[in-house]
Amino acid sequence: MLENAITMILIILSINIVYVSLSTIRIILTFKGKKYIAASIGTFEIMLYTVGLGIVLDNLDRIENLIAYGIGYGLGVIVGSKIEERLALGYINVNVISADPELDFTRRLREKGFGVTSWNARGMDGDRLAMQILTPRKYEAYLYQTIKAIDPKAFIISYEPKNINGGFWVKQVKKGRIKKHVEEIEKKAPEPEAE
Repeated sequence: MLENAITMILIILSINIVYVSLSTIRIILTFKGKKYIAASIGTFEIMLYTVGLGIVLDNLDRIENLIAYGIGYGLGVIVGSKIEERLALGYINVNVISADPELDFTRRLREKGFGVTSWNARGMDGDRLAMQILTPRKYEAYLYQTIKAIDPKAFIISYEPKNINGGFWVKQVKKGRIKKHVEEIEKKAPEPEAE
């Protein structure tokens, strides 16, 4: 009897972790415009949801099943978020402002394969170098590390663009230029160049 109850709890917990993880990924894929993949995941997701909820509703007298359902839901949110972080779908747009407009910032970022548009700007305390950098999300941490190595005091804001069209940068991504730089660095494992 106890063994059956534990098995039932583990089944409910597992179903909900998988269901909510799929739900999280489906929502993200929908926002990224990947509707057919999202719809496929949604089909499997709703079947799991129905089975899990059915088990709980058939055994409402067992409070441990309801608790397992709730805990599985919470864990599913965490697992789904972690999966999404690992997939790193889409792109990130990073705006950088350096207080030192004389730094060779733009060239160094371009050498690493990043698409950079830069311009001179005027801040409260004087001249600045402003840059806009677009990169696949999977290289976001590497970009931040590189920026901080060049200018530890750089002001950085990032956001996720919804649409991207044309430009030099798109060609660079297709050529895999950033990927090559990241792979070389991962092999050698040094820190980005510091000023």
